[in-house]
Amino acid sequence: MSPLFSFSAAVSAFAEPIDAANVILRAGRIEGVRKQDGTVAAAAAVPASCPLPEACRTMLKNPRLSCLVLLDSHGEPAGVVSLHGLLAAMTDVCGNQAALLETLLDTMSEATTVVDTSNTVLYWNEAAEKIYEISRENVIGTSLETHFASDSIRLKDALAQGTTVQRVYHVPRPDRHVLINSAPIRLNGEIIGAISIEQDITELVRLNQELADTTAHLHTLKQEMNRYQAADDPFFAIKGHSASIQAAIQAAKKVAQTDATVLLYGESGVGKELFAQAIHQASRRHDKPFIAINCAAIPAALFESELFGYQGGAFTGAEKKGKPGKLEMAHGGTLFLDEIGELPLELQVKLLRALQEKQFYRVGGTDPITVNTRIIAATNRNLEQMVAEGRFREDLYYRLNVFSLEIPPLRERKEDILELVQIFIQEHSIAHGQPVPRIAPEVMQALFDYSWPGNIRQLRNVIERLFILQEGGVILPDHLPASIRSETALSLAVPERPPAAAIAPRPLKGGVSGGNGTEQERILAALDRTYGNKKAAAELLGISRGTLYNKMRKYGIRDGK
Repeated sequence: MSPLFSFSAAVSAFAEPIDAANVILRAGRIEGVRKQDGTVAAAAAVPASCPLPEACRTMLKNPRLSCLVLLDSHGEPAGVVSLHGLLAAMTDVCGNQAALLETLLDTMSEATTVVDTSNTVLYWNEAAEKIYEISRENVIGTSLETHFASDSIRLKDALAQGTTVQRVYHVPRPDRHVLINSAPIRLNGEIIGAISIEQDITELVRLNQELADTTAHLHTLKQEMNRYQAADDPFFAIKGHSASIQAAIQAAKKVAQTDATVLLYGESGVGKELFAQAIHQASRRHDKPFIAINCAAIPAALFESELFGYQGGAFTGAEKKGKPGKLEMAHGGTLFLDEIGELPLELQVKLLRALQEKQFYRVGGTDPITVNTRIIAATNRNLEQMVAEGRFREDLYYRLNVFSLEIPPLRERKEDILELVQIFIQEHSIAHGQPVPRIAPEVMQALFDYSWPGNIRQLRNVIERLFILQEGGVILPDHLPASIRSETALSLAVPERPPAAAIAPRPLKGGVSGGNGTEQERILAALDRTYGNKKAAAELLGISRGTLYNKMRKYGIRDGK
């Protein structure tokens, strides 16, 4: 029989055969089993599917019982289990579970600690030995307070308040930085112990301190070069080196060389107008006007005159000489129609006609005006769905959707967050004439974990808030907006003085999910940032070193190449 690892196993797995003739019934109930020597052993009946613990409880309720008769689905005797057999089964399962637990703990790359209700250590795995340099012989059976400062032990909260935390930045010792997961161990609703699993990010903190210092220096140099590079590359203002944003930039550079109509898709705050401006500046029309109009910001009653202009005296209050519209002002250049999905249906018809015929009439005018204007439209809406629902004209949709370009949201390019944070921090430092503040690691972790519904625009605003609220040149967790603290479950227990390595850790959260191409690019990026250090790269990606090696073999990656 294969070894069993779970107490949920059916007691039938340990049963011995039984002759139905030896089962003693009284009033239709099983009361005993006749043994070979002729004596009768007191018995009770249980289903053959009865779990092992339930069978044991049945025996404990009646000390007279010597065995259990197992009944099949038809209520017929299918086997018998003695008290000795139950004890032997319980012993086997306990032994198997203990072996499984020991193997599981020592296989984990994270430091794992299990304590009882008195905070005495029951389990201390090999990873914990390596991280804290304390052998299990010296720690098991002792209180955690013997080895760590009392106020740095998060397991005490789990024991006392039943608190559960996930991926909370923690400094159990001055020279150790970890991300901790801890939770109480409950049995029937009662806390009987606690467990903590800690990922060592000490090396990550050190690497990112160096990276932050280097990035700050590089950014200062880039500030000096901006005026030269910006003139050479219109896309220089779009920041980020993630695979997704670089793919969008490359596609935009290609379409910029044509006069094709472009439809930009992207959530609010991703930088659609920045892309539109860059496409215009990289085109043959760069020396002509770039005119932007927000379709959602102008009342429908005024939109027609805003887009097409009006003839002098066309309506009360109009300029006597008339006024050209945005379409006319963009002649020879580019007209950017932002939030095109908000354009009313009746105006969609007029816009479509103007785009098709390349001419239009001013409001109140009788002479056609011919223009050569490139159109770039943008939306955060699903235009295809709006077409299906009759809220956007199908013919206009296809007229605009000659070349569609999707700009990724910030939550899908989180590896760019460190660069963006450094840029925004530097901008505010220069603008206010103040030194660049340090960012506490737990703050940076929260910025990585947050979903950023407002994308880069929201990140820029948050960084401005953090810069304003900084204390002593350090940005701390309680400076973060409540929405970020609540979503990321960030601990607000900040030490009296921030650790010396108060920097911006840069894990590539979720960095190995998604398509194979993206996964490979992110692995290469992590190896590049850590100069080929596999352990540090695995921590950046949020995976174990073994998993990293497997994925490197899968993609044929050698030494980060």
